[in-house]
Amino acid sequence: MEVIPLREGFGAELRGVTLSDVAASDTAYAAVRAAFEEHSVLVFRGQEVTDDIQLAFSRRFGPPETTKVGSMGTGSHFVILSTFGPDGKVVPSDHRQQLRAKANQLWHTDSSFKRVPALTSILSARIIPEHGGETEFVSMRLAFERLDKDTAKRLENSFAWHSYAHSRSKVAAGLATTEEVDALPPVCWRMVWRNPVNGRGALYLASHAYGVEGMDADTGKALIEQLTDAATAPGVSYLHQWKQGDVVMWDNRATMHRGRPWPAHEGRLMIRTTISATDADGVASVSPPTSQAAE
Repeated sequence: MEVIPLREGFGAELRGVTLSDVAASDTAYAAVRAAFEEHSVLVFRGQEVTDDIQLAFSRRFGPPETTKVGSMGTGSHFVILSTFGPDGKVVPSDHRQQLRAKANQLWHTDSSFKRVPALTSILSARIIPEHGGETEFVSMRLAFERLDKDTAKRLENSFAWHSYAHSRSKVAAGLATTEEVDALPPVCWRMVWRNPVNGRGALYLASHAYGVEGMDADTGKALIEQLTDAATAPGVSYLHQWKQGDVVMWDNRATMHRGRPWPAHEGRLMIRTTISATDADGVASVSPPTSQAAE
């Protein structure tokens, strides 16, 4: 397997290995897992991808999430990111499917709004638009390492509240349904996670984050916005331009990402599997507080 860095500090393309190799071989899995821990974002080009192959690959990294209520793919292990309606045509720009795609254009890390957060997401390109639709990544390890020492130390002992309804409200009122709000109450996570393999810390933020434990609403919101702006400053991201057969996986403990716009009339179908984090992945070494920040 050949590891080709994509930019300084994070991101790599893996050559000479397939999803099926990883699913079948302990040796291939170990090599890819080591690259994942080191580079945070991995790109596999020219893959033969079916639902079965993607799921077998994904299971190597841990237990797959069951897709939440209100999403395409509910109850399965697949999140279906599609702009196609039941008739096979692209839905209009004001359709709920398109609005949900716009919500994914906010900087976020997957599943930070869930009681069990995510280790990794694996996204495969099935149908891609001719223009646009890229996925952009930033390293939250590098963002943490750019902080001054006093701020970094303070954040290691800080916690932020995350809510699915909060991020969706930034796009359109009522975009999160009552069923989704009831199923996904706010959760609290520490603002710095440390990788148990290499010890590196990473900021844990997302568009879902709305408040900081122990701070008034405005101050907490301002801190989250300040940290997000610094982490996503111009020149620090990796922009993945999709090709047919691409599969990209990323470490939700150590990155944020966002989708980029594409022409509303062009169809897009992406399939995502998401692997739940466990205590061994370094997410539960500190218990979050039990109070709740006001939104």
